[in-house]
Amino acid sequence: MNLVQAIRARLAPLTPATVELADDSADHAGHAEALRHGGGHFSLTIVSEAFVGQSRVRRHQTVYALLSDLIPGEIHALQLRTLTPDEF
Repeated sequence: MNLVQAIRARLAPLTPATVELADDSADHAGHAEALRHGGGHFSLTIVSEAFVGQSRVRRHQTVYALLSDLIPGEIHALQLRTLTPDEF
């Protein structure tokens, strides 16, 4: 399983309606911290009913908890956009 598949698998408990995941690592080539830790840069948009009634901070905490074993190893940086279906 590659990293993108691993991220998607870990997000499955949120039963997302949409997952848009982009590997932005090439845009950060040579970034000192990424080189030191070895992880990639990703942008994630996830749409889920699970986010209804949650603050943006709580939504992000939920996603980070699901991906915690990948941070800061395989994932160095993660830009999040967490939306409910109505917001999407």
